Amino acid sequence: MTDIVVPQLGESVTEATVGQWLKKAGESVSKDEVLVELETDKVSVEVAATADGTLSEIVAKEGDTVEIGAILGRLGSGNGAAKAAPAAKAEAAPAAKAEAPKSSGGSTVDVAVPAMGESVTEGTISEFLKKVGDSVSKDETIAEIETDKVALEVPATADGVITELLVSAGDTVNPGTVIARISAGASAGETVAKQARVTEGAPTTQTPAETGQSASGQEDRPVSPSVRRVASEGGVNPADIPGTGRDGRATKADAINYVNNAAKSASSSQPQQARAPRDIGPREERVKMTRLRQTIARRLKEAQDTAAMLTTFNDVDMSAVMDLRSKYKESFFEKHGVKLGFMGFFTKAIVSALKEIPAVNAEIDGTDIIYKNFYDIGMAVGTDKGLVVPVIRDCDELSLAGIERELGNLAKKARDGDLSIADMQGGTFTVTNGGVYGSLMSTPILNPPQSGVLGMHRIEQRPVAINGKVEIRPMMYLALSYDHRIVDGKEAVTFLVRVKEALEDPERLLLDV
Repeated sequence: MTDIVVPQLGESVTEATVGQWLKKAGESVSKDEVLVELETDKVSVEVAATADGTLSEIVAKEGDTVEIGAILGRLGSGNGAAKAAPAAKAEAAPAAKAEAPKSSGGSTVDVAVPAMGESVTEGTISEFLKKVGDSVSKDETIAEIETDKVALEVPATADGVITELLVSAGDTVNPGTVIARISAGASAGETVAKQARVTEGAPTTQTPAETGQSASGQEDRPVSPSVRRVASEGGVNPADIPGTGRDGRATKADAINYVNNAAKSASSSQPQQARAPRDIGPREERVKMTRLRQTIARRLKEAQDTAAMLTTFNDVDMSAVMDLRSKYKESFFEKHGVKLGFMGFFTKAIVSALKEIPAVNAEIDGTDIIYKNFYDIGMAVGTDKGLVVPVIRDCDELSLAGIERELGNLAKKARDGDLSIADMQGGTFTVTNGGVYGSLMSTPILNPPQSGVLGMHRIEQRPVAINGKVEIRPMMYLALSYDHRIVDGKEAVTFLVRVKEALEDPERLLLDV
């Protein structure tokens, strides 16, 4: 008999609530199979079986509060009968979760959801890039999964043919969930031939759209649920929609354009007197938010609900920094291989100010304040899928060139969708640059649990008084939003003034004054 106990839950976390048992007493389990989910005030934790056997007893019930080391249940020896459960589940799956006859070309290999990163316990199937009957190569991407932080690709685990899809686009999955099966070593020809033998002589009532074929009988490309929905509402065959997406697949925009054009053609072919108003397509549409967008919405609202947010403003004369860039940008690029931008100067100025005002680099944890003695600066980057905040580590130890190089690498990864969970964790302060989109002024929202975020804006020529004379200078508004629970107004204003002073007199950064 083996005890199932509460594992370590993370720094400063001493207890959890039993969220859900995924197995019942008496059921057989496999080693590393998730048995129960625990919820803390920070993350959800999965507790897995340490060996094959039978869940003989559940000690802690759902809703119970348990401490680290407490016994959740007991695991006894067993024969692994629970392994038959997935097969039963597959039989009850909807028709969309299709299964092709298994080929005799080799053994069946499961394709499971990989680990999604620290504290990420579930994701949503975005789309399958392969369908049942398709040949695949080992490590070829067969599905894409969206989490609340990044998009993941699920690779094939062997060469062969997709024989079964156990989930559909839009389904929620956990790490380790089997989403597909591959007949290792089989070929598409073998699978198709066998399927033909199975269905030979059987009548069919399926339409071309249901079978995934165009009107000409040609096999169609995979069709996403959103395209099928638009096509259904517009009364067209989704297989006939020309695609502009990856591998020629139709996108939702393709479907809407096709439906609208088809409606116009039908309308123009009617006699003038016979024309009547008709719905040429949905004027409104309901689209489920991506997990990333849901997380952005939730975290921004949490920041407003929990923090005492306040914003203070200042402006900065960018003349000195711009002159310095103009003077050294070519030699800087020749030596370091990266362009000399504004972010290096801003980051250095911010780090200098954070050292003087440590509360802006701190966070609240319950009734404690955690002061950070390191400077990991998050840089907000806008992408097609939403706002992400990759983090540049140990900015106090990096040179201007090092900061610019890291920022360039992270920005490229963000645009390409290659950011990992680790790239976005652990920031102590955030910078957001609305100026690249033309913003003159804004009040940025905190990135919890951080207590400060600096908003940069566009540079514009404005008249300012210099030594009693009016001069035209390149000016930028700066906005510091901060958590007034731990940062006083005097500290916030002083922080912003220090940033302004460092940028208007860049020599201060070199002399550390």
